[in-house]
Amino acid sequence: MTAPPVAPSDAAAAADSAPLPEPRGPLGEAVRSLLASGGPAAGPRSPVTRPPVDGADPYGDDLQLALYTCYELHYQGFRGVDPGWEWDPELLGLRRELEHRFLDALRGDVPPGDDVRAELEELLTEPVNVGGVAGHLLTEGHWWQMREYLTHRSVYHLKEADPHAWVIPRLDGRAKAALVAVEFDEFGGGRAERAHSRLYADLLREAGLDASYLGHLDAVPAPALALVNLMSLFGLHRALRGALVGHFAAAEISTAPAARTMARALERMDAPAACVHFYTEHIEADAVHEQVMRHDVIGDLLERQPGLAPDVVFGIRATEFLEARLAERLMTAWRAGRSSLLRPLTGPAG
Repeated sequence: MTAPPVAPSDAAAAADSAPLPEPRGPLGEAVRSLLASGGPAAGPRSPVTRPPVDGADPYGDDLQLALYTCYELHYQGFRGVDPGWEWDPELLGLRRELEHRFLDALRGDVPPGDDVRAELEELLTEPVNVGGVAGHLLTEGHWWQMREYLTHRSVYHLKEADPHAWVIPRLDGRAKAALVAVEFDEFGGGRAERAHSRLYADLLREAGLDASYLGHLDAVPAPALALVNLMSLFGLHRALRGALVGHFAAAEISTAPAARTMARALERMDAPAACVHFYTEHIEADAVHEQVMRHDVIGDLLERQPGLAPDVVFGIRATEFLEARLAERLMTAWRAGRSSLLRPLTGPAG
């Protein structure tokens, strides 16, 4: 069976897409070799060597970028890459191995649990002292560190809410209706200029950074990629729908206090108004979303399918685990006075 021909509109869209990222190891080389080999319907092609996945670092740059590249075919794709690769059996086979390596590591590192109520209550308990990356940026961070932080987050925020949309057809009743209401806000309430991905592009531009989609993919290390891969992994697998709901709830609950801190940090640094606006937009909106996610989405989901409680907890804890890894990457580099990125940024560093 051959893939359907690429429509002219698909070809035009592909021309506007980002180029393939530079591989960071043998897994990335294998993915790139496949995607650069023409297309699934281009006829016989030379076999691509598939390096063993079992020995790869599940949180390392090679595996995370290779997996991110595979997932991006379900979003906007890459320049010069045939859209038919999205469902190619050979590429999907490799992606499945990458996913298993990542998911097995998470299940081994994240303790299991099934008390969703207790997990949510813990998320809602704000620490007395603001710490972590946001606390550092508020109290002593420099503008170059802020620009790096914004760069790390770009690999998600420029596609904000897209991964969560995959769970909509996998929900029912009040849970589905409530989650769609949250997504409606994330996408700007029907106004393109208010979509959160658009607001983040405005933020990047005003901060003197590349605002193009995937413009920073080659500079962002594995910890930030892993957080986006987590969303894509949960979203693309119906069996993990509970985990995606848990992740989404964790994100919405933690966003409002973090956004408040980030807005204050940006104001302290005299950042442009568009930078501050992205975070102030999230303070009130996500405070409402937190209530909706807890009571209407998770509450209704677990009434209908109580067996998903361990998955919801896993989604919450896996998110916190990967967020901690990203924070460690940033703070370790910044305390040493060096960049946390793989490539130095250009533009205003003062």
